[in-house]
Amino acid sequence: MTEPQEVTGPDLFAGVPASDLPESGKLVGRVGDEEVLVARIGGALFAVGAHCTHYQGPLGEGLIVGDTVRCPWHHARFCLRTGEALAAPAIDPLKRWSVREADGVIRVETEASTASTRAPEVRGGARRVVIVGGGAAGFAAAEMLRRKGFDGSVTMLSSDFDAPYDRPNCSKDYLAGEAPAEWMPLRAGDWYADNDIDLRLDAEVSALDLAERTVSLKDGQPFGYDALLIATGAEPVRLPIEGFARPDVYVLRTLQDADAIVAAAGRGRRVAVVGASFIGLEVAAALRSRGLEVHVAAPEAVPLARVMGEDIGQWVRGLHEKAGVVFHLGQGVRRWGDAKLTLDDGEIIEADLLVLGVGVRPRTQVAEAAGLKIDRGILVDERLQASAPGVYAAGDVARYPDPHTGAAIRVEHWVHAERQGQHVARTILGDEAPFTDPPFFWSAHQDVSIRYVGHAETFDRPTVDGSLERQDAEVRFLRAGRLDALATVGRDLRSLETGVELER
Repeated sequence: MTEPQEVTGPDLFAGVPASDLPESGKLVGRVGDEEVLVARIGGALFAVGAHCTHYQGPLGEGLIVGDTVRCPWHHARFCLRTGEALAAPAIDPLKRWSVREADGVIRVETEASTASTRAPEVRGGARRVVIVGGGAAGFAAAEMLRRKGFDGSVTMLSSDFDAPYDRPNCSKDYLAGEAPAEWMPLRAGDWYADNDIDLRLDAEVSALDLAERTVSLKDGQPFGYDALLIATGAEPVRLPIEGFARPDVYVLRTLQDADAIVAAAGRGRRVAVVGASFIGLEVAAALRSRGLEVHVAAPEAVPLARVMGEDIGQWVRGLHEKAGVVFHLGQGVRRWGDAKLTLDDGEIIEADLLVLGVGVRPRTQVAEAAGLKIDRGILVDERLQASAPGVYAAGDVARYPDPHTGAAIRVEHWVHAERQGQHVARTILGDEAPFTDPPFFWSAHQDVSIRYVGHAETFDRPTVDGSLERQDAEVRFLRAGRLDALATVGRDLRSLETGVELER
């Protein structure tokens, strides 16, 4: 979420020349104190809210694809005809207005009711849906089931202590103290009861019986299912290093983890971060903005080089160093204790707390014990169905066939997890389409955002067009001449266009 934007643009209620809006074009103006986007598609006119319902991204700077508009910030997709949020991270629909063209003038008039997106009938045979996991994929699946008119039972079993929340913000604005706590929940607490979703928190699943189609909690309580979504996500890695089990060593995965780091940071003045991963660097940026002295130690010579290439890695390092972050690269860690982090070469970093950002591992234990096929994640097909009837997996825990390359991949991105959860919901309701969305994520470094679309586990040397230093660049990740992914800084429209190319 962000603060409301200043309302600008022409008065659409008074009218604008029809010549200002060509076919497949869009323009942004105002109706009263609200900004409205008007688009002409197939000769028809549509008027919807001009800001994405996720973080208020400017849709006027987005991309029109068919009868949809895509947000330039985080790639949410909306239907121009109905206002529906077709693809995460946006969940809420856009407002709609009636619009007409007469005598060469386009006028936006009264606000229209949001078109219904509820399905007239449910084609799938499932009546009992159980979702294991309360993160991005689990929440998105439950919301989509109810949005599309599913009237059977929906049970969410979440090991988290908090109802589904905006997890990316845990390492970004929330950790930095720039996003208030009320921004974090994806829905108000009463939304689950109002939508007849049985949300169980602090509910750790201990067993899955594929033959009996039951899921059991640690206390033995069973839940029967017709369709089961496993969306258990991943858990932070804790390296087997002396002192890393101490209470002053923190990981960041949950809202509780973020709150614990904030509390510890409030009592200290210096923090050490082990790992120059995206999470590690975002933590470094957030705690630096809180005024702490921040040191980052990692074995790689260039941060993020393995996943983003050396050009972006060196540039990101420079961003953090300009903000005062101190790097200790090219060596491992020997021990932590007595407020001292000892590196392999004997260097000692004094710190009041230690945060680990060395990666995560998928939570597959229960699925593996039940006999589902596992390969560094739960193996699923192109519809995200696992190796047992009626069982699906989505999000960080799922390894699925990449439609772009044909390889089996597992992706740890928030938006991708949400979209997979939405896809499973539609599959349960009878949709037989394969999952084809390309992965997308964004990462913030000292107030500069990188947007990444596609997936490239291995790549030739990335090619840079533009200037990273001027924050106007795109970095292409190719393998044997094929574009697998694109990272952009300041070129949001190009990121959207590449996403469309990868879909096709």
